[in-house]
Amino acid sequence: MQIGIDSFAAAHDDASRAEDPTDRLRNLIEQVEYADQVGLDVFGIGEHHRKDFLDSAPAVILGAAASRTSRIGLTSAVTVLSSADPVRVFQNFATLDLLSNGRAEMVVGRGSFVDSFPLFGYRLEEYDSLFAEKLDLLLKIRDNEHVTWSGKHRPALTGQGVYPRPVQDPLPIWLGVGGTPQSFARAGALGLPLMVAIIGGRTHRFRPLVDLYRETGERFGHSPDRLKVGVHSLGYVSETTQQAADEFFPGDFDAQRGPLGALLIGEPDEVTEKIIRHSEALGGISRITFQMNASSLPHAKLMHAIELLGTRVAPVLHQELVV
Repeated sequence: MQIGIDSFAAAHDDASRAEDPTDRLRNLIEQVEYADQVGLDVFGIGEHHRKDFLDSAPAVILGAAASRTSRIGLTSAVTVLSSADPVRVFQNFATLDLLSNGRAEMVVGRGSFVDSFPLFGYRLEEYDSLFAEKLDLLLKIRDNEHVTWSGKHRPALTGQGVYPRPVQDPLPIWLGVGGTPQSFARAGALGLPLMVAIIGGRTHRFRPLVDLYRETGERFGHSPDRLKVGVHSLGYVSETTQQAADEFFPGDFDAQRGPLGALLIGEPDEVTEKIIRHSEALGGISRITFQMNASSLPHAKLMHAIELLGTRVAPVLHQELVV
């Protein structure tokens, strides 16, 4: 099982709300570099278009991280494809793949915020139609150097070449989903690996949706090894469970920190055991990613949590078999 971190590049933390954006981004690159050094498998950067975040251009941040790392996978978390141009998305991540010598991937989704729609001139009423069409184009670009395609929301392509081409063939594309059956079924039909955002409630309630994904994928002729399942979850590790809880969400979310709750907050051994239970509850998962800066933790605490994940949690999970 792979283990990683997703960051939404919050523009401030609780200890220093006036911190310079340059310092925040420098700290973020240090976190990716340290995650690489301690043996984590993947680091994801989100995409937002609002004042609270600094990740409106995730491929740029990941490109900077590529020059400071050597083995860790670099991904989006997620690329808001509905309001993006698939040609430019592919070009950005193909360039990242070249810079990182084949370590780029992307998780594409519809996003949990809608700020990008008016910003880039799209109608929110076409939320799903935009995503479906643009995903179709993105996959055609991935599979074909010269693309012939037409749709409703973008001018047609009539055989133009899309460059550069990445090191990896194909460039990995995961589908990021929330809780709608249609999204799980779409990922299965396309044979795309699935990244499930489970940020509340009980993890096992997603099992019917994961089963739907796998059943749909098999019905469309995709081999089980293509139907990977990853989980994105709020999480944080510290030396003790109480310390982790106090630092991440003081006094809150106790029920969701329990054995069946989605939050992965505690000391390393407890969190490791909970991830294994989550994997069993979902019929086997290939990847787990921690979203640790939801509570705007200071840089030093995030660095220590990365160390614990890399030295105490990841070595155990790397030995776990995935169904």
